[in-house]
Amino acid sequence: MVNRDDIGSWMEGPPPSGDQQWPGQRLGRPESGPGSIARFGPRAAALLIDWVICSLISAAFFDYDSFATLYLFLVEQILFVGFFGYSIGHRILRMQVQTLDGKPAGYLTAIIRSVLLCLVIPALIIDADQRGLHDRARGTGLFRI
Repeated sequence: MVNRDDIGSWMEGPPPSGDQQWPGQRLGRPESGPGSIARFGPRAAALLIDWVICSLISAAFFDYDSFATLYLFLVEQILFVGFFGYSIGHRILRMQVQTLDGKPAGYLTAIIRSVLLCLVIPALIIDADQRGLHDRARGTGLFRI
């Protein structure tokens, strides 16, 4: 008989890739500390912080229009990730969008990554390194700093 352990759970995340013991190991990243892959909890919290900030601005100036909120979020992501490598939420939680060689993302990467992030689905499809399709499309990742 097949049981849950045979199938696994979507909450366990993607299956490990080969001999990889932690996310980012095959990318040459440490298991924890600066330079390691940012985990789901801090990522979600940073997204929530950014969304709340954009929602407050939208409520104050645009009568909380959902398209205005999404547009503000997109602009915030492009400007901050493109210029600094992190959004407000990322900075508060000490994370940065970097290329795989450790450099900040840059504007072209920020534009493409932000548009894919706003589409939601690409950010939910992750690999063994916990990088969504929006990061894989430009060869970036969200790393702890």
